[in-house]
Amino acid sequence: MMLTRLFTLSILLLSITPATWAYDLLYTAKIDPETKLARVELALSGKSIPSKLTINLSSGRYKDLKSTDPLEIKGDKAVWRPKGRQAKLSYSFVIDNQRSNGGYDSRITEDWAILRSDKLIAPISATSRGRSNARLKLDMPKGWSSALPYPKIENNLYRLSDPKRRFVRPKGWMIVGKIGSRQDIIAGTETRISGPKDQNIHRQDILAFLNWNLPELKKIFPLFPDHLLIVTADDPMWRGGLSGTRSLFMHADRPLISGNRTSSMIHELVHVGTGIHGDDRSDWIVEGLAEFYSLEILRRTGGISEDRYREAMDKLARWGKKAPSLLVRRSSGPVTARAAVVMLELDNEIRKASGGKASIDNVARELASTRGEVTLERFRELSEQAAGQPIKTLAVENLTDEGR
Repeated sequence: MMLTRLFTLSILLLSITPATWAYDLLYTAKIDPETKLARVELALSGKSIPSKLTINLSSGRYKDLKSTDPLEIKGDKAVWRPKGRQAKLSYSFVIDNQRSNGGYDSRITEDWAILRSDKLIAPISATSRGRSNARLKLDMPKGWSSALPYPKIENNLYRLSDPKRRFVRPKGWMIVGKIGSRQDIIAGTETRISGPKDQNIHRQDILAFLNWNLPELKKIFPLFPDHLLIVTADDPMWRGGLSGTRSLFMHADRPLISGNRTSSMIHELVHVGTGIHGDDRSDWIVEGLAEFYSLEILRRTGGISEDRYREAMDKLARWGKKAPSLLVRRSSGPVTARAAVVMLELDNEIRKASGGKASIDNVARELASTRGEVTLERFRELSEQAAGQPIKTLAVENLTDEGR
């Protein structure tokens, strides 16, 4: 009996590796409309807090760093070396950020603020033996409320999670202030539409659109997040859509279905579902998939007819002729249009080669399961696995006009 107990105890001790040790990480952000700043504090506590944290300050939006422990700032990086079992670091974050076209992708007014939480909390790499038990607390003016794509512990206190990282930072869009929201559980995803009060925002229309299309999208991407926040607002916010982790921003004036029958909303939802980004010559894959499915999902749900679908694809094909190559760093309008047509051709080739047993859905689903960076080589490999034979559509000569 004693030997059995000793054996059991030894197994338990072996299972308690440094990777399973946890420490508490509390982010506190005080939002101040008067100064247009957020005062952010990182508080670490536990037996094994990180010994070194490197903070990326390159955006220029982080000011007045202070710490209870050694802090060295060199250029656009700060190195923080916490000591003991408790440590704190604080800084001021400039909330307003105006894009080159004049619109804001981060904005604070007297009544509300819209920003990305992964900008609010600076990019940080940590040297640590354990995982963080991370939370985010918001300190705001009286009468303000908040919405983030995370489970709420209590008012304005959120539990953060990221299985791929030991040092967890919040990610995705957030809105605080005098806001109005509508929420529903759609195909298992807790969905919330939030925007400033007293603006012309069609929250219920957006929910209805998602009830109509999100279930079909989740058939392709079964790992779609279980929390989804859609933030929307009028001018002076940027007049477009921007995806984030478990979330997206969409300007209030953007139609759910555009005149060319594509949907910016579904386009950004595909980005949320895939979580991929391209290398120097593969952004067209990321944007092409999103644009292809912005039409394909509507076709599958009956949002547009087969005739309208073909008409829309024909228009994209004509627009795409203005793009001499898909192998560029950034996918502009014509590049994305041409890429969407390539996705349709790829889907047809995979279906024909596999006898209808596979489609581009298999490729997109596999990309979404691993997320991260996608390359042309990886995309071609997955396509050929689905087709069961070499793929002609993705030959380089079909992706560029050079040499023709």
